[in-house]
Formats: sequence, structure tokens, C-alpha cells
Amino acid sequence: MRSRAEENEETALMMRALRGQNMNDDDRQVEGVSMRIVEMRKGEAELPVSYEPEKLAEYFRARPGAVASRIGQIATTSAGLVSRLALDALLGRLEEREVERAAELRRTIVSLGPFFIKLGQALSIRPDILSPRSMVELQQLCDKVPSFDSELAFATIRDELGASSSSLEEIFRDITPEPVAAASLGQVYKATLRDSDDVVAVKVQRPFVLETVSLDLYLARELGKLWRKFAPEDFGERLDIVALLDEFASRFYDELDYNIECANGERVARDMRKLPRVVIPKNYPRLTTRRVHVAEWVEGEKLSQSKADDVQDLVNLGVVTYLTQLLDTGFFHADPHPGNMLRAPDGRLVILDFGLMTEITPSQKYGMIEAISHLIHRDYDRIGQDFKELDFIPPDADVEPIVPALSRVFDAALSGGGAKAVNFNDLAADLADITFNFPFRIPPYFALIIRAIGVLEGIALVGNPDFAIVDEAWPYISRRLLTDPSPRMRAALKYMVYGRSRRFDVDRMIDMLLALEKFVAVKAVATDALASSPNAAIVVARPADQTEASREALRFFFAKDGALFRDFLTDEIVASLDAATRAVSEARRRRRRRPAARGPVDAALAKLAPPLDDDDLKSLANARALLAFLLDARSANANPDALAASTPLAARALLPLLVEHADDLRLFATQVAARLAEKQVGRTFDVIGDLLLAPAPRRA
Repeated sequence: MRSRAEENEETALMMRALRGQNMNDDDRQVEGVSMRIVEMRKGEAELPVSYEPEKLAEYFRARPGAVASRIGQIATTSAGLVSRLALDALLGRLEEREVERAAELRRTIVSLGPFFIKLGQALSIRPDILSPRSMVELQQLCDKVPSFDSELAFATIRDELGASSSSLEEIFRDITPEPVAAASLGQVYKATLRDSDDVVAVKVQRPFVLETVSLDLYLARELGKLWRKFAPEDFGERLDIVALLDEFASRFYDELDYNIECANGERVARDMRKLPRVVIPKNYPRLTTRRVHVAEWVEGEKLSQSKADDVQDLVNLGVVTYLTQLLDTGFFHADPHPGNMLRAPDGRLVILDFGLMTEITPSQKYGMIEAISHLIHRDYDRIGQDFKELDFIPPDADVEPIVPALSRVFDAALSGGGAKAVNFNDLAADLADITFNFPFRIPPYFALIIRAIGVLEGIALVGNPDFAIVDEAWPYISRRLLTDPSPRMRAALKYMVYGRSRRFDVDRMIDMLLALEKFVAVKAVATDALASSPNAAIVVARPADQTEASREALRFFFAKDGALFRDFLTDEIVASLDAATRAVSEARRRRRRRPAARGPVDAALAKLAPPLDDDDLKSLANARALLAFLLDARSANANPDALAASTPLAARALLPLLVEHADDLRLFATQVAARLAEKQVGRTFDVIGDLLLAPAPRRA
């Protein structure tokens, strides 16, 4: 799949974009750029600090001078680019000059300031809106611009933190005279707190950023209304500028409020407490306001630039971290560009910048897991419905015309080794192609997931060409399926194991149990205390060990979390034991050479031990395979004699675990016996009914 994709230039560009391989990770500032902003000192208190479109419109309609000034700035900055685009369109060479004009657009965007920079970066991960070439160029947008005057920054700190003196000494023992980093929204200083000697990073918002961003958003939204009114109907529906801006603006306003970033950082730190190898810088809420953010200073080098031996291990740990957020906590770091992931000197993974987060709802988490289960069984009709649930397809859309296209995409993706071998970004690139031919879009929350996972996959592929994010996610998906008691997950687990054929797939169940052991192993390594060596491996990528997997399966079977698993397997265990007892009865009858049942009484009694059918034989085969797995003798599964020979040794190895759970085992055996008795009682009543209804024999 990957080699096929890379042979196609357009798809290769899409792959680079989705993996974030073009994201500008340069520490240098953009040269020759002067950001143009609008200063509005009057009426500042009236400007909304959260995204409220109607209040923004009311505010700027009362300030025509500021609006005219900004329109003039935008017009003069972009006039050259617009004229050249018009000439290209006139001469029919838009496609030929696309890369050149996209590069010009990138430079123009940086000059116009933070709103345009952030909007360009947001669009650069939307393959359903932009072409691959445009995505590649816009991902090179550099957010590092010349710093503003430190005196203005220090004045902002004093105003926001209420410093009474003209200096900052009552707050900081020392602070760098110039910023150590500068971006479009603000700049960062390194300082030491006076009351604790903690070394901190002090981020200060650029003056008039809120005002300029709000005005740009107002102008863009007014333009979007005109587009909605005059654009061709089909095209206007596909590209709803107002809706796109509203999705983007609410997140952007959160980034402008450092109180929200501080709260996000504290929440992520709580969520990641079980992963001590992951460092989330400490936040200082008492020293944080809307325009000033103080957090722990953490030393480290960018993961993407590190030459350390453990980079691949840290990438694996990053995968653990982001999958935990995606499938467990639901609070997802949506801006993991390479500059936000550091390698600490002690070998831990540092994650920075929590201004851009996204909430993954339980319904979305369940929907993604359901889609993967349907993908595994190639049930494309159901995947079409899953995409409706996940907001890829409008609720009122007819999925029937889309299913053949989805089938082609997923069949190609699955051809290289099943769902777990799917390359996430290959799949995203192919799905993006569908957006241009069908009413299919990539929802904003999923675009952020694509970028986050794409960046991790892109870094991982450098050291491991066979890396597949779905394979890494499989242990987490298996755990959720096996332990989540919600009705949707119970149904998804049943479908995962039974599929469309509605027959128990023991190999699938064993695969999930192996994945569960891998989850336990990886989680244990990820949560262990740091090894004495700073270069100790973080996560060891290895296949699940068969013996340990068997033990872990038994531990899980008797654990509190395994209640759903036990309940789910009970029917299959009862069916296999019932089939086994009937098989023994049939074998005894054959050895005794008893004649087949004759007459109504014999026929009725035969129902107490009916002959085995195909389902019974399948149940016996499943039981043998599951027993072989639990006894660490899967290689002997096909040979009953070999399985019997290996059983005593394996049973002795498992004996301590069975003794430990003796009470649980007795309780479960009682439940199974009751179910078997219930089944036999049901047959007995059937026999009695048949005998009572049978016609009386005729007398001679």
C-alpha cells in the first residue's frame, strides 16, 4: 500500500502533508517580515474576549475607521499576489503556478499576522479543502516572527500580575532581558520565581493581538456571508466559509486566553499521572492571566532533532500517551508538532503547549472503535453508517453510492496484512480523495486527530519503516472492547468476535487476549520509574509472549475487569461442554453398537443427546484452540495427542494461578454447571412434551 501510494506524486504529497513532514520546525525567525496589526485603544473593555460573532459585528460596525485601516493593510499586502493569481487564471496556468503562488501566499500570510497564520496552519491539515500541493506549502508557515519590545512585555506582566513597583523584582528573582522565543501570539522569557526559586517560562501575549484577530475574523466572516450568497450552489455548500470560520474561531479564542491553556495543562498533568515517564510542565495558576502564562521551565531538545539512541522508544511512549488521550481520557492534545515534543536530559518525554486541545466525546470514541471492528470484517455497508455517526457524511446523505468507493479504498488498505497493518495516513490520503467526488468531509475534530497521529507516525517511520499506528492502537482497542460494559461496546465486542457470519471466531478472541497482554506489558513499562541509565529504553516493542499472555488471560478472566469477558464467554463454554458430553455419549453408543432410535419414545429420548451438527463441531474446535492457548500449547492444537501430552506440564505451570483463584474458579464452575443443567432441563421438557403429544400405539 505504502509503495503504491508513494509512486503517485499527488498521493505522496498528501502523505507528506498528513505526516507533518513539512511543518516548519526551524528556530530561526522569518526574515524581512513585519507583522501588521491594528491598534485600538478606545473601547477596549467592550471587545468580547470569547467568540461571539454577533457581538464582534456590533463592536466593529461602530468603528469604521479601524475597519477601513485594516482593509487597507490587507489590500496593500496582498495586492501583488492577487494580481498575479488573476493573470494566471486569465492565461489558464493556475495549476502550473500552484506551488509558486502557494509559496507567495505563505509569505503574505505571515505578514498579515496571527489570524492568517493560524488559519493557514488549520487549513494545512484539511485534505478535504486544500489540494496536496497547497497543504505542503501552508505547512511551512513559520510562526516565529520578530519579537516586540521587551519594555511592552514587562509592562503587560506588571499590569496583569498587579506588580506595585516599576520593576518585576517582587515576582521574579531574575528574568532574561530579551525573549528566548517569539511567535505570532506572544513571546517567552526565562525567569526565576522570587518566592520559590523555581525556574519558569513566562509567556506574554503580543499587544493588540486580540483586537487584530477579532477584526480579521469579522472581515473574513462578512466575506463568507457574501460567498454564501453569491457562490454557485453546489460549491457554496461544499465550502461553507462561515461555518469553517466558526469552527476555527472558537478554538483560536481559547488559544488567546492563557487561563484556558493553564487549566488545560493542569488537566493533562492529572490525566498523565499514571505515566511518570511523560513530563507535563507544572503550571502556576496564581501567576497566570488572560495575557500572561507562567509554567515550569523544562530543559530538553526537540524530539525531531534529537540524535539520542532512545528516540524511537520516546516515539513509542508518545504513541502510548496520545492513545491514552484519544481512547481513554478523551482530552486530546491537538497540536503535537515536532517543536512541542522534547527529549529531557534524563530520557523522559516532555510535551508542551496546551493551548489547542479537543474533546473526544464518548460517542466519538465508541464510533471509532466500532468502525475499526467493521473494517476488520470488511463490512463496508456498516462503515458507511459509522461515518455518518462520526460526522464524515451528512445525516441525510445516501451512503449507497459512497460504499463502492469506500470498498476500493479499504480493500487496498487491507491488502498488506489486515487492519492492523493499515498505514493511518495512507488511509487518510485515500479518504481525502473521496471528499472531492462525494458528500464526504473530514470533521474538524478528526482533522486534528489526523495531524496528531500523523506527526507521530511520520517521526516513527524514520526509525521503523514498518510502523503502523493501528497496530499500536490494537491493544488499547482490545482492552476497551473486553472491559467496557456499555451497550455499544458489548455489541461491538460481539460483532468483533462473531462477525457477519455470527460464528464464534476463536482466533480473533485469542488475538484480542494477546493484545491485552501487550497492553498490560507496555503500560507497565511506560509507568515504571526511570531506570538508572538515562538512555534506558522507554517502551520495548515486542510481540506478546505466549506464556505470559496465557497467564494474563487467566488473570483477566478472574479479575473484576473481566466480568464482561466471563459473561461473554459463558455461552461458548457451555455450548462446547454440552457438545463434548454429547460427543462422549455418541461415542459410547457406537462402541456398544446400539441400534438407532426407533418409534416415538426412542425418538423423543434421543433428543436428550442429539447428534452433533456443524455448530457443535465448531464449538469443540474453538474449545480445543482456546484450551491450547491457555495451556501455552497452540502449536499442538491441531494434534489432540500432542495437546494431551503437553497439558500436564502446562497445567502445573498454571497451578499457582489456579490455586490463587480457586474460589473464583469454583463459582464460575457452578455457574457453568447451572447453565448446562438448564439446557438439559429444557431438553427434558421437550422430550416430555413430545411423549405426551405422541399418538398412542395401535392395538393389534
